[in-house]
Amino acid sequence: MGRSPCCEKEGLKKGPWTPEEDQKLLAYIEQHGHGCWRSLPSKAGLQRCGKSCRLRWTNYLRPDIKRGKFSLQEEQTIIQLHALLGNR
Repeated sequence: MGRSPCCEKEGLKKGPWTPEEDQKLLAYIEQHGHGCWRSLPSKAGLQRCGKSCRLRWTNYLRPDIKRGKFSLQEEQTIIQLHALLGNR
C-alpha cells in the first residue's frame, strides 16, 4: 500500500565506508553524474543501498563541501543572527 522498499535488504553492507567504496562511488558519479540514486549502487558495483550512497556523497564526498573552521566573518554572522533570533 505504500512505497516499494528502496532496496533489497539482504546482502547489503552496513557500517563504515571503505576507501575502495568511496573510490567506486566517486568514479561512477564523475563519469555518469548523480541521477537515480536507487539504481546507482548496482551500476557502480557497490553493496550499499541508494540512500546510503546519496548520504555519503552529500555529506562527505562532494567536492564543494567546505571543511575546517569557520572564518572570522562567518563566526560574527552566526553570533549576530543568534543575538537576533535566539535559540529557535
